Amino acid sequence: MEALGRRIIVCAFDGWNDAGEAASAAVSLLREQGEYEPVFSADPELYFDYQYTRPHMVADGDGGRSLRWPEATLYRPIRTQRGATQLWVLTGVEPARAWQAFASEFVDVALREDITGFVSLGSMMSDVPHTRPISIFAGSDNESVRDQLGLERSTYEGPVGILSVLGSAADAAGIPSASLWASIPHYVAGHTPSPKATLALLDRLEDVTGAEVPRATLAADAAAWEASIDAAAADDEEMTDYIRQLEQTRDTWDSPEASGDAIAQEFERYLRRGGDGPTKPGRDDPPRR
Repeated sequence: MEALGRRIIVCAFDGWNDAGEAASAAVSLLREQGEYEPVFSADPELYFDYQYTRPHMVADGDGGRSLRWPEATLYRPIRTQRGATQLWVLTGVEPARAWQAFASEFVDVALREDITGFVSLGSMMSDVPHTRPISIFAGSDNESVRDQLGLERSTYEGPVGILSVLGSAADAAGIPSASLWASIPHYVAGHTPSPKATLALLDRLEDVTGAEVPRATLAADAAAWEASIDAAAADDEEMTDYIRQLEQTRDTWDSPEASGDAIAQEFERYLRRGGDGPTKPGRDDPPRR
């Protein structure tokens, strides 16, 4: 995939950008299923508020105890096949301050390491049913990337998170970026993590990068996750009715017969329900968080 080159950073952060832990679980799986070594870590004293993101006391196998500080680290793959796309991993805790300096540090390292592309992974709560395929918004502000990969251009305006700041800094430095966002049913907040969303993100990541992406047991985990929500809904008539409404809306959007009038009618019904979120479940245009 020449649009993003062969040395691509895949980025996900804990926090606001990570509903259902779908994005952070995706990059964790990449690291667990491959061999990686750290390249650069941000100084936590500069970027984290310890009253908001506190250090943790952890014990090792010998009974020793030590402090583990919040971090954000870039990792590179140790072994890759010649000519294959390399997926680097940038992950950690969303910083609390000095975002421009934070982004500049990692972009400087990316330029030094000849990184050719940047893909951010995020997830958000949306009005979508758990029984349908998880929808992934795949977008880019880079026209060439959009044309080559068939991505969309976000029209969102509003508050953003560190993923947007990093993606913007990468683009400004000449490293083309793309973003992948999973829409997670908002009524499943108690069923975290969301392996079905993680699986959908990794499937789309493979599409846009051309790299072979591991899935481990995600398919089975996703089926079990969906079954657990089915069981919960079976005992709740109100929840069952609500899911059925979401399914009908999603099927309307996905139907080839969907017209502009049908879309307008569904939107009006959504607004009458008091919604203030995505106007098109399963195809929402997410914040560049």
